[in-house]
Amino acid sequence: MSGDAIVAAYVFILAIFVGFEVVSKVPSTLHTPLMSGANAIHGIVIVGAMLVASAIPGPLGTILGFLAVVLGTANVVGGFVVTDRMLAMFKQRPTRKTE
Repeated sequence: MSGDAIVAAYVFILAIFVGFEVVSKVPSTLHTPLMSGANAIHGIVIVGAMLVASAIPGPLGTILGFLAVVLGTANVVGGFVVTDRMLAMFKQRPTRKTE
């Protein structure tokens, strides 16, 4: 492995640990805003996937870029669906009047 690959692996592993620690310390009442922020970040990831796909020549770059955009879009849509369901739990249900 080259030096750059080792550094990239270290950064990736460190990001996993830091992300786990940060998310595990968030109170449950703040998970919905956290997910909304994560969805915004995933939107940036989709733009990055498009830029990387356009920079790689040949069909392999196009295929990998398309796959990255599709999976990123599925992640964003799924995140917004889950966030919407979480917010629906906090809405008050109409009370029935008994006669």
